[in-house]
Amino acid sequence: MIDTILTLYFISLLVLFIFGSHGFIMVFHYYKHRFNKTIQPDLPNELPHVTIQLPMFNEKYVAQRLLDSVCEIEYPKNKLEIQVLDDSTDDTVSIVENIVKEKQNLGFDIIHIHRTNRKGFKAGALKEGLEKAKGEFVAIFDADFVPKNYFLMKTIPYFYSDKKTGMVQTRWEHLNETYSILTRVQALALDGHFVIEQNIRNKAGFFINFNGTGGVWRKSCIMDAGNWQADTLTEDLDLSYRAQLKGWKFKFLRDVVSPAELPAEINALKSQQFRWTKGAIETAIKLLPKVLKSDLPLRKKIHSVFHLTNNFVFPFILVAAILNTPLIFIKHYGGYESYFQFMSIFIFAFIGSFLFYLYSQKDIYEDWQRRISFFPLFMAGSMGFAVNNTRAVLEGLFGKKSEFIRTPKYSIKEKNDSWKNNNYTIKKIHWTVWVEFALAVYCFGGVVSAIYYLELASIPFQLLFFTGFAFMSYQSLRVAFFDRFNLTRTALLQREVASA
Repeated sequence: MIDTILTLYFISLLVLFIFGSHGFIMVFHYYKHRFNKTIQPDLPNELPHVTIQLPMFNEKYVAQRLLDSVCEIEYPKNKLEIQVLDDSTDDTVSIVENIVKEKQNLGFDIIHIHRTNRKGFKAGALKEGLEKAKGEFVAIFDADFVPKNYFLMKTIPYFYSDKKTGMVQTRWEHLNETYSILTRVQALALDGHFVIEQNIRNKAGFFINFNGTGGVWRKSCIMDAGNWQADTLTEDLDLSYRAQLKGWKFKFLRDVVSPAELPAEINALKSQQFRWTKGAIETAIKLLPKVLKSDLPLRKKIHSVFHLTNNFVFPFILVAAILNTPLIFIKHYGGYESYFQFMSIFIFAFIGSFLFYLYSQKDIYEDWQRRISFFPLFMAGSMGFAVNNTRAVLEGLFGKKSEFIRTPKYSIKEKNDSWKNNNYTIKKIHWTVWVEFALAVYCFGGVVSAIYYLELASIPFQLLFFTGFAFMSYQSLRVAFFDRFNLTRTALLQREVASA
């Protein structure tokens, strides 16, 4: 039994070490390419026709904000088409209809395309809109974005500096980063993705991906790559790889930003992470064989494997969390000293992850010291997501299909804004929340045991696992019980008013 535990723990840490050490590789490329500056090309003599697509589903809180900001983008009205691809089933439909009429009266070429079915979900909406699109280039913004007015003037020129450029992606900026600890940690994670992963991969010549929003496509690139397809939950990652396998080039712009709203409550974030994780696994299963069989250089193939499979870490994080506590007792009673001495080398994986996020903050922020101080909370959060994202990995591996569950948007920006009475708040307590709660209790037992037996090296990791699972379960339960308490209190008040 002990040998089985030690073997499983070794395998788990080995997998985490391999993926964590990839941070060192990214930091290496960061230093290698840090002086490679992107030169803004000149605008073409004649601006092309551009279509802006705005896919949405039940977005009544942010529809006005999105449409107002899109209509403020600096571009000739006679060269700009705006498609609102609306799959909504609530009063978003009438809200959007009224806004579109107002914008049409102001001279904008804007159309409201409302589908009564969600065939293909977001991918299906984009594909149907593309069939009617007038533009040579297609920009896409999700409903939680507020694009800058210079967006097209900063992105379109790159398509003319290289005719093989098929997509230009901008960096996400965070409208509500300071709203809570949850949004601060998300900002740190996303900055790592954009500033290091997207930016450095692009400079080093590796594949990158369209992030689903905040980017522009050459329409002919989309068609050549096989158009939008709905057989994965990450249609953006899927199309990105198909396009690059066809020889199209992508461009990432670190210094051109697209502000967006971060999920302000935990269930919305869990829904988003589940979709991204499961979709990436589905895309890996679909496209990795094509990547490995292609004539790409070996270095690109290896990096693509890491890119498409990095979500496989979550089941191994979960295994490590479960085995950490019995290891305290095994270590205390002795007999495996050489094993634990050898296992200490795996700490370098955490150093690689830390450097990865450290340089992402130093690269763009003056107050990077304050921002990187949230790294321990980020690590705890990554561990806390192990249950939610392991379920996503397993469903992706076993081919279980599920709906495209959009991330609820609440129009949260200032600290005094609230999502608590929002119609889109996810109120159901998923069974995984109870698993997270049980693991929080279990890992707390591990913390107590490590302190009791003076296994000091185990305490930091036990605390991280406990903090992660406790935060996830507490936040999910708080949302659900707060809502039920609110409903009960409202019902009592109504009863009192009626009896009076």
